Amino acid sequence: MARGNPAPSPARRRPAGAAKAAERARVEEIFARLAAANPEPKSELEYANPFTLLVAVVLSAQATDAGVNKATRALFALADTPARMAALGEAALAEKIRTIGLYRTKAKNVVALSQALIHDYGGEVPDDREALEALPGVGRKTANVVLNVAFGEPTLAVDTHVFRVANRIPLAKGSTPRAVEDGLVKIIPARFMRHAHHWLILHGRYVCKARAPSCARCVIADLCRYEDKTV
Repeated sequence: MARGNPAPSPARRRPAGAAKAAERARVEEIFARLAAANPEPKSELEYANPFTLLVAVVLSAQATDAGVNKATRALFALADTPARMAALGEAALAEKIRTIGLYRTKAKNVVALSQALIHDYGGEVPDDREALEALPGVGRKTANVVLNVAFGEPTLAVDTHVFRVANRIPLAKGSTPRAVEDGLVKIIPARFMRHAHHWLILHGRYVCKARAPSCARCVIADLCRYEDKTV
């Protein structure tokens, strides 16, 4: 007869299975409540088409949406296509967005990505992750936002708000944005994926704030395991 650790009995397996089922129900309820509170969440970046969305997201790195919108209202009135943006040029663009952090580097990237869109994609924004991430100044988060908002893909962009909320509640703990993204994609029910990143961003921006979370008006407070809740 073989020696070793005995196989776990059904009685021992049930608690683990029950715990997983309870966690799935918790995640489902979290997103059901966020959805009920805001059925059709929208990006707070102002844009007119996939190109202006792409530019706005590139400009939003290490900047607030409000600050980006303030700069892009006049910019997009002049340059709302890759051809017009490329024609505007790097110096003029930098002047238009000088109130945004890292504006010189961003101006260089926006002109370069505009030229790439003209040369490689006929002036259209591609609906392909690999193509988007190959554009100057475009990383995974930016590509996820464009794919989700402009093309309706069930992608999940992880910014500082999503990263904080996912680790704090917690939903999917991770030390990097990609680890959090992969964890969230694994647990979020498919029916919530289309708007999931917007719900998490807005929740982190206005309720589950970094220094003083507004737990008293949080719709998922009883489902949150954060130890330092505010009263």
